[in-house]
Formats: sequence, C-alpha cells, structure tokens
Amino acid sequence: MKRDFISITDAGGRLNSLIMNSIKLKAELRRKTGHLRTKPLKNKNVALIFEKSSTRTRVSFEVGVNQLGGNAMYLSSRDLQMGRGETVSDTARVLSRYADCIVYRAFENRMVRQLAGNSTAPVINALDDLEHPCQILADLMTIREKFGKLKGLKIAYVGDGNNVCHSLMLGAAMSGMNFTAATPASYAPSERIGQLAASISLDNKCTVEVISDPAIAVKRANVIYTDVWVSMGQESEKEEKEKVFAPYQVNSKLLSLADRKAIAMHCLPAHRGLEITDDVIDGPQSVVFDQAENRLHSQKALLLWLLR
Repeated sequence: MKRDFISITDAGGRLNSLIMNSIKLKAELRRKTGHLRTKPLKNKNVALIFEKSSTRTRVSFEVGVNQLGGNAMYLSSRDLQMGRGETVSDTARVLSRYADCIVYRAFENRMVRQLAGNSTAPVINALDDLEHPCQILADLMTIREKFGKLKGLKIAYVGDGNNVCHSLMLGAAMSGMNFTAATPASYAPSERIGQLAASISLDNKCTVEVISDPAIAVKRANVIYTDVWVSMGQESEKEEKEKVFAPYQVNSKLLSLADRKAIAMHCLPAHRGLEITDDVIDGPQSVVFDQAENRLHSQKALLLWLLR
C-alpha cells in the first residue's frame, strides 16, 4: 500500500522509529567517512518538484538520495508543463510512471494533496503553506540527540503561527512534549491545527497552548524555537510584521528566562537581528546548524520508510 508524507501526522506510530533510524543513519555515515555501507535506493528515481526556491531542502534531498544510491531529478515549476496549464492530477499520473517517489515543495497544501491523491508513487511534502513536516522530523531528531528523550520536555515556539509552527505543534504532541506557542493574536496558528494537536496531546499526556506573552511561554522551557517573521511570498507585509513581532525577538534576555540548559532552534534561513540575534544563533546554546545537518539524515530515514 502506498504511503505519503503530507503532514507530520502521517508518520503516526512510526514517528519514534523514524527518529531513531535517522540517528543510526547519521552514525553510520560518520563511521564510513561519508559513505553508507549499503545503497538501498539503487535504481530508484526521486523527482523533486520545487515551486519555491530552497537551499537546505533541495540540497539535503539531492545528497540524501545520492548517498542511498538513488537518482534525484530536480524540476522547478519552469521545467514542467504543470506551470503552463497541465493539471496537477495529470502531472501526478505521468510522473508516478517514471519516478519511484515525488518530493513536492509547493505554495499551497491543496496542491500537494491533489498531487498525492493522483500519484501511484509516494509523495513527500517538502513545504507548503500549511505544514513543513520534513523540517520537524529533523527538529525532533535534533532534540532527541541533545536530551536523550522527547517525552516530558517543554518546547516554546516564539513568533509567527506559520507552517513550521503547525507541524512543530503536532510533532510535539505526538512525541509527548509540552508545547507553548507565543504569537501575536492576529498571527496565531490555525485553530483547526491547534485542536488536532490538543486532541493528540490528550492521548500522550502532554499539553498544547497558544498565548501572547513570550516571557511566559519560555519559562522553564527546554527548547526555544523561532522562524522568520516574513515568509516567502509575504514581502508586502514586511514593514507591518516587523513592527508587530518586535517584542517576539529571541535574544539573550529571553533565552535567560528558559531552563539554564535550554537549546535555541531556528529552521533557517534566519533574518539576523530580527527574529533572532547573533549572540543567540551563534552562541553555545544554539543547535541551529545541527538542525540543518539533520535534514539530510531524517529525510533519508523517511525515504527508506516510504520506498521499502
């Protein structure tokens, strides 16, 4: 049966094993000085459709597929007839006859779901306007590496209630982590996503809450997480958002209110001096570049799960 990874919730009960396999793949790569012992994706082709530009997502998927012995085909929207009138469903039907897996970075969640619904090959959501599940898989891996566990930890997200916030909220609830988001009221995360996360948290005996005060949110937090205030495609809102979000900057003062062993996270790219300061992102509590590296390992674990 075909599996897709459109939401972090699609990992279901496999989430912990995906995280642990990511850690194993990372260790194996380091033991083999940059090479994996086997090539489980030999003769497999992975199509990468990108409507939005990318650094980490594109490179980590291309390198990951290569390390696993497969072939990655990068396709920008300019390379496809889909950008010139062909339907998403027709593109899905055709590509899934060529490729063993399709990775899709899209502007809209509905497009990702439409592609997945018409593809016979597994589809991976590499970011859309609702979620960024691949990023959160790497984030949970990073937290697990640093603390040796996930359950019972507190994670505070500070900033815009965007796609990253949505997936992080869901992933935290699935992992038994206590999650607090501090956002301005007008930029709070989706109520529907919040209700789903709250429902999941009940089963895992943890909490999910959304408040407006970042100082309260980070109190006793083990993890402080932030993202850009102005996402790609929102440039017209830049001036307004920078004013609204100014009190939500992750700086040394805010970090000092968290647990003394807390780690600081950012999914990158960062707008230094806005949502996060240099002394935090470059400081001893930052794991930002570990997060970036772990995109590679967690996505390899994801590909193996979907393609095996």
